[in-house]
Amino acid sequence: MENLPRQKPRVVIVGAGFGGLEAAKKLACKDVHVTVIDRTNHHLFQPLLYQVATAALSPADIAAPIRGILSKCENMEVILAELCSVDVNAKKVKLSDGAELDYDFLVLATGARHSYFGHDEWEKLAPGLKSLEDAIEVRRRLLMAFEYAERITDEAARRAAMTFVIIGGGPTGVEMAGAIAEIARHTLAKDFCHIDPSQARVILVEGDPRLLATFPEDLSASALKQLVDLGVEVRTGARATDLTETGVQVGDEFIPCRVKIWAAGNNASFVGKTLGVPIDQVGRVMVNDDLTIPGHPEVQVIGDLANFSHQTGQPLPGVSPVAMQQGRLAARNILAMIDGHKPQRFYYWDKGNMATIGRHKAVADLKLVHLSGLPAWLAWLFVHLIFLVGFRNRLLVLFQWAWAYLTFNAGARLITRNFQSETRPPA
Repeated sequence: MENLPRQKPRVVIVGAGFGGLEAAKKLACKDVHVTVIDRTNHHLFQPLLYQVATAALSPADIAAPIRGILSKCENMEVILAELCSVDVNAKKVKLSDGAELDYDFLVLATGARHSYFGHDEWEKLAPGLKSLEDAIEVRRRLLMAFEYAERITDEAARRAAMTFVIIGGGPTGVEMAGAIAEIARHTLAKDFCHIDPSQARVILVEGDPRLLATFPEDLSASALKQLVDLGVEVRTGARATDLTETGVQVGDEFIPCRVKIWAAGNNASFVGKTLGVPIDQVGRVMVNDDLTIPGHPEVQVIGDLANFSHQTGQPLPGVSPVAMQQGRLAARNILAMIDGHKPQRFYYWDKGNMATIGRHKAVADLKLVHLSGLPAWLAWLFVHLIFLVGFRNRLLVLFQWAWAYLTFNAGARLITRNFQSETRPPA
């Protein structure tokens, strides 16, 4: 009887962010069949989304086609689809179009979305930054605010149009506040006839007593000083209690403003709720120390969807280095389990945190040393260029940064949606 060829183990990876893509790359050209599922056709470098939102970079500068990244090996398959649920007992993933895929091993890396703490109606008023669509919408609102202010004569309405409130003082909020202050005071300063963009108010609201709560206190203080030097008004220990079309309620004060940006919290993807295993209060899956889920060693959960607290007693931060290290281990553990070995425990090597604030302004916690100002800014530039996917993107971003540095000019100041309703006062 003729021997039939052995069927390759089927690995399904859901999500092509930092963790999912890293797992796929480590399984490329191995003796497994890998299917990568994502609801977009591109891998997105999320740490630079705020630069798209503030017109410093174009969307294509920080994204790369998933198929192009994984096209070198024949064992890779990419499907553009959205996950609906997972049946861990039947070993099937169900897609929103009704299709089902069988798997032998599953890696879930579906990430997180904004959390509005029970006020989902605020999302239309204050978009967050998780996707290219989010960044393009924020960019449109920022630029349209100045266009609207240019055309109106009512001074109170003009001041409100040129007031920008960022809610949340983590890295995204700090970076957005600094970038908006810089484009208002430098990039747009001479572009208008009837307004002075440099007089724009940028207000950063943070509920905790200090900014960048996960950073050491000296770097939080440095970030505060650097933001204030840029003209940003920082409100710590204050919470946004209501958002409307016309402004934000912060404590006892109502701040009239046209543009509001949300950077205050995240909820894990809904997928964790379909697994039938414990999840935490923000929807993250309580994983084992090897990233598997209880009762199903063939299923691994990584990145922002995973609550991994075995190392410190607290969940690991939702940052790209965590997801990338988990993605690499997930791939190694799949290959080990195929060979009959036990999966390894995950250990996160924390190399530190960084946040940029503006030209020559940044903070960097490198564990052994804390950097502020120019040294931190240069370190931030280097690290982000290195981790961008694709030589083309690295080259384009380097050129854009060099051009902006020399000319103070952000070259992606495009408004890409119908502006007619935006030139009228908000309802």
